[in-house]
Amino acid sequence: MEEERCTVERRAHLTYSEFIQHYAFLKPVILQGLTDNSRFRTLCSRENLLASFGDNIVRLSTANTYSYQKVDLPFQEYVEQLLHPQDPTSLGNDTLYFFGDNNFTEWAPLFQHYSPPPFRLLGTTPAYSFGVAGAGSGVPFHWHGPGFSEVIYGRKRWFLYPPEKTPEFHPNKTTLAWLQKIYPFLAPSDRPLECTIRAGEVLYFPDRWWHATLNLDTSVFISTFLG
Repeated sequence: MEEERCTVERRAHLTYSEFIQHYAFLKPVILQGLTDNSRFRTLCSRENLLASFGDNIVRLSTANTYSYQKVDLPFQEYVEQLLHPQDPTSLGNDTLYFFGDNNFTEWAPLFQHYSPPPFRLLGTTPAYSFGVAGAGSGVPFHWHGPGFSEVIYGRKRWFLYPPEKTPEFHPNKTTLAWLQKIYPFLAPSDRPLECTIRAGEVLYFPDRWWHATLNLDTSVFISTFLG
């Protein structure tokens, strides 16, 4: 994979007016230098998460486009048994992934230390989606409302298409399988926008943009959805 290939703009210290004018409704952007989450990052180390939340029951989703199946198990069991590298041959509905289904009361002691991006869209309410995932895992193409996604640990690769350009993909094949089987044969004009987001960077994606994700390392990440 061309891990360094990036076709999404990176912007440091972007103003709110620039964000609204150039990106909010038009295209993704990678934001740098807007917040300092070093305290939150410390709290998200493996040791601290297991000490604080190891006994908590977490809800896992299957890593396919629609994520219909849900499985509940202790967070410590997920970390110790399921955070292994992704098998490229496994299907999405056979791959369990911790993201999105957070009990906000139980995780409030952690979330209260997170500083989200300061930008909002009129008429939306922010909601957090926290996740921990193994290398090679991710979610295949899907879309929803606008939001921000910040990497706390690891690296996360994103592939994005505008709403009017439906990507070629199978909803139950993993992003890793798509990257190996479909991506190499795409014409240049059919390639998605793509980039690797590193710790401390925040990706913004507009409403209804198709996107798929791939964790290049064991990763901790948090999204702020604007619903």
